[in-house]
Amino acid sequence: METVMEACQSPAVCAFLRAQGLEPDPGAGFTVSLREDGEILACGSLDGNVIKGMAVSPDFRGQGLAEQLMTALRREAFARGLRRLFVYTKPRNEILFRGLGFYPVAACDEALLLESTRGGLRKYLAALDRHPGPCGAVVMNCAPFTLGHQYLVDQARQRCRWLYVFVLSEEKGMFSAAQRLEMVRRGCGDFPNVSVHPTAGYLISNATFPAYFLKDRTQKPEVQCRLDIEIFTGSFAPALGIEVRFLGTEPLDPVTAAYNKALREQLPPRGIRVEELPRLERGGAPVSASRVRAALQAGQDVRALVPETTWEYLNQEMGG
Repeated sequence: METVMEACQSPAVCAFLRAQGLEPDPGAGFTVSLREDGEILACGSLDGNVIKGMAVSPDFRGQGLAEQLMTALRREAFARGLRRLFVYTKPRNEILFRGLGFYPVAACDEALLLESTRGGLRKYLAALDRHPGPCGAVVMNCAPFTLGHQYLVDQARQRCRWLYVFVLSEEKGMFSAAQRLEMVRRGCGDFPNVSVHPTAGYLISNATFPAYFLKDRTQKPEVQCRLDIEIFTGSFAPALGIEVRFLGTEPLDPVTAAYNKALREQLPPRGIRVEELPRLERGGAPVSASRVRAALQAGQDVRALVPETTWEYLNQEMGG
């Protein structure tokens, strides 16, 4: 049997996945396939620290191929410095992945998320400080942290007793997760009833909401975010006493607009209010991170669009 390692899903792998009832993931990068005489018997991919698209041909199940795939994928993940892994799969595969050393995080009708750390989500939430309610939450990417983000946080914190700000932990785009988290913490430092935390891969991640990270966001895709919503409503909200989720209006990005719509529809039945707040505008247009990034790439001055803390960080830590 031959083990083939590729930089991405090949046409042959994509065809194999479709034959197994799986749709290839455009974000999947490193891919391992097991082949015999050129025929694919099994395959699996790594997207950041998320294992996706694992499939074994029905004729070869029960022969240890899933274990071989997982060994190769773990080896590659460890070589990249990734110690904590997630698996995104269908609920019917839970027993298989439990046997491979993964533990369930959350599930909905069409998807199951597991992680390589037993009780990882519970431990993460238990480590966060608790505050008297009513509490609210904002989930943001902040690449970088703008005056628009700061305005949203300020408006939201005035509408609840304590506000949790969660910053995406995905390593995507111009700014690292650590850089974005630091900019948000600096920009919210003067707010007395706000705490800032990383999402640690549990909210709006490659596993829970992959459409958010598609490069082509000009077309409105079908937003598959039920797993993300399940984790927020089933774990984050009850653990932290979160009663309201704050959103900024989204006139520009179709993916975020569709996600906001899903939140407005699905959170209230679970006992969580949704408040959508108007976006801050400057020069007749919303102050967005994409606007700031475009200005930075063009060598333009962005001081009018970001807080002083972000301006200082961009200059002192990133050289401009």
